[in-house]
Amino acid sequence: MTVRLPSPRCALCAALSFALAGASLAQDAPAVAPALTAVKAAHWIDAESGRVRGPVVVIVRGERIAEVRDGGAAPAGARLIDLGDATLLPGLIDVHVHLTSDPTTGTGNYYQDALTLGVVDDAVIAPTLAKRTLDAGFTTVRNVGAPGYVDVALRNAIDRGLIPGPRMLVATVPIGSTGGHADDDTGFSSDISFAGPSGVADGVDAVRARVREDVKRGADVIKFMASAGVLSNEASVGAPQYSQAEMDAIVDEAHRWGKKVAAHAHGAEAINMAIRAGVDSVEHCSFIDAEGLKLAKARGTYLDFDVYNDDYILAEYAKLGTPPAQIAKEKLVGRTQRENFRKAVQAGEKMAFATDAGVYPHGWNARQFAKMVEWGMTPMQAIQSATWNAADLLGWRDRVGAIKPGLYADLVAVKGDPLKDIRTLEHVDFVMKGGRVDKADGVAR
Repeated sequence: MTVRLPSPRCALCAALSFALAGASLAQDAPAVAPALTAVKAAHWIDAESGRVRGPVVVIVRGERIAEVRDGGAAPAGARLIDLGDATLLPGLIDVHVHLTSDPTTGTGNYYQDALTLGVVDDAVIAPTLAKRTLDAGFTTVRNVGAPGYVDVALRNAIDRGLIPGPRMLVATVPIGSTGGHADDDTGFSSDISFAGPSGVADGVDAVRARVREDVKRGADVIKFMASAGVLSNEASVGAPQYSQAEMDAIVDEAHRWGKKVAAHAHGAEAINMAIRAGVDSVEHCSFIDAEGLKLAKARGTYLDFDVYNDDYILAEYAKLGTPPAQIAKEKLVGRTQRENFRKAVQAGEKMAFATDAGVYPHGWNARQFAKMVEWGMTPMQAIQSATWNAADLLGWRDRVGAIKPGLYADLVAVKGDPLKDIRTLEHVDFVMKGGRVDKADGVAR
């Protein structure tokens, strides 16, 4: 079927006419200043400096923070939100999620899900998963892979205010080699082929073209599979799945288009290859070695360890009929990944909060904080990984990651002191995104 669209010139003329008419009306109407809101709390975490301060009054004008006052009264006429003895933090950031999947939203059977659920099902559940994430205090996420460009549509709907959810940077369809971690057909009969856009590409020219296609479709970041993975049907868990030349081409092309690159990599060799290629972050990092730590430190590469989900996979995935080989691979990964996380902390690596939520239920993102503290981070380091450091990885320090004037008014609050009990962050009582209150449990509004 051929669909004929109006010519760009005609469409532009019409749009310009409407814009000029709107501008004329706007000139006739008096400007209305955004209303002021004052958020007051006894304590607040300055994520940029790594200090706890308080009391505080955060003045919000529209969707941005206008002023941060160390105590004092709210401005006259401002709407007051008094959080009492709560601790106020910047909105939390998770740099590795998949908002189009969740183990609790399928049929409960691995093969039935694979063969009966499709991209439309993913699109239907995505808004619910986005709301759960926002309610948990995560006001910004990086969605590193989704089928059928559902993540682009979800991001755009959230940005237009049609549905509630976190700010999203999206990777669209991950790039991977034939038979690798991004190849959905792997492990199934040759009579079965999954429809929809595929990120499978082999060779330097093909991976460059695949990067361009992702950018064309709306990607904010490029994700590729440098190594094999756990929850897929190839035999290895960490072997490289691209040559150095292919990885170099992916990163070069993405950076040419102004996009950062995240590399899925479990194995040491693949991690080192990805860092040499110039990726901005390595995801999972399970078997990183001393060379990888040295390379990452020298090049400023972020290492994103998902150190909670091992618990969930080993406890729940067998009940879902997940192939035993995948669970066996997870058993190889879990403990070693956590030990290497500790080594990365001790080495002073750049690290961001990355959970792989979607492998375990969305809304549980904050459960990873306790694991990060258990395996070597201080509570403040863990909080900074999900605020100021994560914002740096995203290139969004001018928007999110701290409580400071000019940034979006993304604020969360908890009862108690998360520096004394990091699990406090698993129970967020107040969430504001862009000056709009999303959640206020027991809070005077």
